[in-house]
Amino acid sequence: MPYVGADELILSHAQELRRGTVVLACLTLLEEPQYGYALLETLGDAGVAVDGNTLYPLLRRLEKQGLLISEWNTDESRPRKFYRVSPEGTRVRAGLLREWRDLGASLSRLTKGER
Repeated sequence: MPYVGADELILSHAQELRRGTVVLACLTLLEEPQYGYALLETLGDAGVAVDGNTLYPLLRRLEKQGLLISEWNTDESRPRKFYRVSPEGTRVRAGLLREWRDLGASLSRLTKGER
């Protein structure tokens, strides 16, 4: 079995940790309508690195699940699809935020030895 260094393992596991947070970040940021590329930049500026090849399928999946609503803006020379969170997406976001906070509190207790 080839040796995998700690740095590679950290990167791999960190990617797994971030994967679930992108959904929560999108549901949070899309309280205000945004198109995909602007959302990609906003996420990147906030330190949530996500690739376009990951984000666009995620947006379509969240829309199919009823968590996002999309509309085409054809007022400009280049049509853009804008996404915003749906009422159901708002409810799911609230539940995910509770889970996120609970998980953070649990990990904090574990790392402080308060089992």
